[in-house]
Amino acid sequence: MTATGLGPWPGEDPLEAARIIRGELGSPHLPFLAELPDRGVGSDAVGRTASLLEELWADVQPYGWRLVDRPGKDIRRAASALATDINVLADVAGAEESSATELKVQLVGPLSLAAALHLHNGERAVVDHGARRDLAASLAEGVGSYLARVAAAVPGARLVVQVDEPDIAAVLAGAIPTASGYRTLRAVPGSEARESLRVVLDALRAAGASEIVVSVPELEAPFEQILAAGADGIAVPLKALTNRQWEQLAAAAEAGKRFWAGALDVSGSTLPKVADCVDSVWRPWRQLGLPAALLAAVRVTPSAGLAGHTPAQATAVLGRLTQLADGLNQRSMG
Repeated sequence: MTATGLGPWPGEDPLEAARIIRGELGSPHLPFLAELPDRGVGSDAVGRTASLLEELWADVQPYGWRLVDRPGKDIRRAASALATDINVLADVAGAEESSATELKVQLVGPLSLAAALHLHNGERAVVDHGARRDLAASLAEGVGSYLARVAAAVPGARLVVQVDEPDIAAVLAGAIPTASGYRTLRAVPGSEARESLRVVLDALRAAGASEIVVSVPELEAPFEQILAAGADGIAVPLKALTNRQWEQLAAAAEAGKRFWAGALDVSGSTLPKVADCVDSVWRPWRQLGLPAALLAAVRVTPSAGLAGHTPAQATAVLGRLTQLADGLNQRSMG
């Protein structure tokens, strides 16, 4: 059992973030390249992912990121912030006596990216089949350079990629609102959604990703579709999972897939007790008849990103996560 975070981190200092994360999530845990949305335009998850696109560009409008015909200051700012983060990572990792053997990076998946980016008319790109197809292809083209730069920053580290799909259930259900807010956009067919994901996941694997996990919200998340698209596992908060969803995750674990359990609820003013978090994983695991040995397929995460916390609170979350992983390891060994 190991621990990792989901990506978003408080503050504006990538050096401080890298040092804290790599210090708290040392081996065998999984450090990650922080996202620092407090820095402003381009440091949010959508802007950072948009900066990876090939031959597609975006700028910022009052309603969000919009696809445009040529690169402007917003997308250049996003690319510059990411380049800075990777350079800082290289400096921090290079100064370590013993560097971590793994590193995780995050990006927004093609379906949620299409739901977040807008067309020239202000409507979301997910409304248009051609735009959805072009975005998936452009993102697939751009991830190779991204992983290559990260790999150069941490030579020899195993690269893990977290693909964030917060809107996947809404895209498949036809629940994304129109620009006016009076209607919702037509649902994207499941077969197209799987293919869009597959295109990006295949490109990530070809670029050197050793493990790819898709992060989703707990409500109505299409686990089977995601795994059918080629993901190595699912990352999901635990607090509202249904019995059926637990059964799906159990079947995936038995089939050799990874399960990143959002077992540490970070929505309150205080962190839950380690023992309670251990029970939130251990009890349903054993009720489903899964062997303790299969817990090796599990990583524990916070229930959400940590950008809304203070740096001290976020650091405490990482410490609690490693305690949670240790507690589960002890429980699994009897």
